Amino acid sequence: MLREPEPRDRAAFIELLASPEVHTYLGGPRPREELDRELPETPQLWPGSFVVDLGGSMIGQILLRRATGHSRPAAAGKADLGYLFLPRAWGFGYAAEACAAALDWFDGIFPGEPVVLTTQTANIGSMRLAAKLGFAEVERFRAWDAEQWLGLRPPATPST
Repeated sequence: MLREPEPRDRAAFIELLASPEVHTYLGGPRPREELDRELPETPQLWPGSFVVDLGGSMIGQILLRRATGHSRPAAAGKADLGYLFLPRAWGFGYAAEACAAALDWFDGIFPGEPVVLTTQTANIGSMRLAAKLGFAEVERFRAWDAEQWLGLRPPATPST
């Protein structure tokens, strides 16, 4: 289930953002002490931010936001899909299901708009998920000392 973040999710957000496994391809985790000091009571509460809830507990986060400051011209101004899942939720298809639901939500609100996704090419799971969700490679580039992949999901076509 996708839902808005709530105060009860704060501990799971800290776990997610401090996890070395989750941040293997994202520049490394943040210190728990820093997160505990800085994270608001209800983390990530803005349009396009979803908690992925399984059985009443947060297992991940989906973000759909404008890539206004993206360094790649092909992505600038487009909606950008991001996702983080706790390691205990990996390998069950939750990311594919949740991302597909978030993209369906986006298509309903912003019909005809493309979505971009960036991941490290070394992140094989994320590369597979991008392909499954319909993202096609636009370019590869180097950033943060690693090869990055930028994919584009064309606008959904309205069904007739």
